[in-house]
Amino acid sequence: MKDLLVLRDSITDSGPVDAGKIVLSGSHGGLYPAALASGAGLRAVVFNDAGIGLEDAGIGGIMALDGVGMAAAGVDCLSARIGDARDALERGRISAANQAARALGVDKGMPVSEAVALLHAAPLPSASLPPYREARTTRTLRPGAPPVYLLDSASMVGPEHAGEVVITGSHGALIGGDPARALKAPARIAVFNDAGLGPDEIGAGRLPALAAQGIAAVTVSAGSARIGDAVSALETGVISRANGPAQTLGAKAGLALHMWLYQLG
Repeated sequence: MKDLLVLRDSITDSGPVDAGKIVLSGSHGGLYPAALASGAGLRAVVFNDAGIGLEDAGIGGIMALDGVGMAAAGVDCLSARIGDARDALERGRISAANQAARALGVDKGMPVSEAVALLHAAPLPSASLPPYREARTTRTLRPGAPPVYLLDSASMVGPEHAGEVVITGSHGALIGGDPARALKAPARIAVFNDAGLGPDEIGAGRLPALAAQGIAAVTVSAGSARIGDAVSALETGVISRANGPAQTLGAKAGLALHMWLYQLG
C-alpha cells in the first residue's frame, strides 16, 4: 500500500484533502480534535496525549473514535513536543490506543514510527462522529468587573478580544514552533492548558512569545483542568507557569486561576 501518512502540527490544518489518509497530528486528543479528524474522513489519526490530565480529557477523543471504527492513538507528551508532528514521528512513544488501533498491533510504549506503519492497514471508519461545537461564553467574576472570555480553543480568539482576559482550553505550545501563531489578538491576559508540559516545557511555549508582545500569559496544569474546556480551566485550574508580565500582576505557580483573576478585578 502506498504511504498514506500526513503530518499536521494542528488538526485544524487538516481537512477533506486528507480524506482516507493517516494523520499524525500535534494536537491534543480531546473530543473536538477527534471530531475534526472524523469529519475530515481520515483513515486513522494519532494525537498528543497532552498529559492525559483531568478526567483523561487528553485522550477522550481517541477513545470516542472507537465508536465509529477509526483507529486512533496518543503520543506520550513527555516523549515528543505537542504541536510538532515531525518530532512525534522522530522520537514519540505511544501512551494510549483505542481498540481499533490495538487490533492492528498498536500498543503502549511503541515508537510512533512503528505505530503509523501498522495504521496503514486500518480500514476506513464505518461512520463519523457528530460535529462538536466548542463552547464560547463569558463570565463576570465580581460585580462591576469586565467580562472574562471563555473559549474552548485558541482558534476562536479574534480581534474583538484585544485588551481582554481570554481563557482558552488549548495547549500552551507554539504550533509548529511559530511565534506568529501564539495568539490571534493582543489580549490583556491569555490562559492555556500546559498539556503536561513535555520536553523543554513545550506546553508553556507560547508564554515567552506572548511576553515579547507585552501580553500576560499563564498555563494551568493538565491535572487540574480538562484540556479543551475553558470553563474547567477557570473553575478548577491551578497555575503551573506564568510569564514575566503575568508575574508582575501577581501570577505564580500553585495559585488557583480564579483566585488570581478575582484579585485583579
